[in-house]
This record gives sequence, structure tokens and C-alpha cells, in this order.
Amino acid sequence: MTGRVLWFTGLSGAGKSTIAAIVGRELEAAGASVEYLDGDVVRTHLSKGLGFSKEDRDTNIERIGWVASRLARHGATVLVSAISPYAETRAKARAMVEEFAPFVEIHVATSVEECARRDVKGLYAKAFNGELPEFTGVSDPYEAPESPELRLETEGRAAADCAREVLDYLGVRA
Repeated sequence: MTGRVLWFTGLSGAGKSTIAAIVGRELEAAGASVEYLDGDVVRTHLSKGLGFSKEDRDTNIERIGWVASRLARHGATVLVSAISPYAETRAKARAMVEEFAPFVEIHVATSVEECARRDVKGLYAKAFNGELPEFTGVSDPYEAPESPELRLETEGRAAADCAREVLDYLGVRA
């Protein structure tokens, strides 16, 4: 069985983890072996101690790409939900994965304004006030994918509708 990696990228609060969780449940119901690599969880366990400099962010994404490639090599469908702000580093992750399995880049496209509106942790407010330096989309760049396999416009849409778009792309019927 061939694995694959679904790489959800977008700003903090865009809906990456929420959409990935819905997609994952449907894939599991269809019999797929699913693993999740959520950016926040990975930073707690695999990348503990890394900061938010460009070098540390690159290291974090490269680690996620390496782990995803190994899991996919053994047949897992890996759902990565990580901001992954830099195009070059996403390309490195893609290259690692594509040695073993397909890589599907999914841009969860949501404006900074909408992400700030959704933000229950107050991170955007702190970033706008200068209290969080190097915050992606505010004081640090987010390089949106130029040609992702899927681009999900989330504003004004339910997460379940966005997940359905991913499942349709994959040919999975719920």
C-alpha cells in the first residue's frame, strides 16, 4: 500500500488542523492508516527548544518533512498541518516525501484579518501590538504557494465544506 502526504499550509488560525482532522476521520473510515503531524504538537515533542527565527522554522519544517516521508514510505496517509511559511523549505519537504510517496500541497488560504478575527488565543492582537516578534503574516513573511495541488478559500465557508473539497480531490466518497 502506497502512502501519501497531505501538507496543509497557511497562516495561524487559517483552519489547517480543523480541516485535516475532518479529512483524517473520513480517510480512516475508508480504511486508510492515518497519521497526524500538527505543527503545534510537533513543536512540543520533536522540535522542542526551537524558536521562531527563519533557521529554526526551516529546521522544524524539514524535521516534519523527514518524519512524514518515513511514515508515508510505510503506507500511512500523513496529514501535516503546519504554517510552513517559506516556499523553499516546503519544496525541501516535498522532495523528501516524493522519494517515497505522493505529496499534495493544500494551501488553506485565509486572510490575516480573518485569522485575527478567529484567534481565540489573542496571538494576532499581541503581534499587531509588537509583543510577538517574528509572527507569520504580521511581522514575518508567509510565502503563499504559487501552484498548490489544492487552494482552499476558507472565508465564509464551513470547515466541513473545505474538507469535502480535499476528499473530492482524493476521490474519497464519504
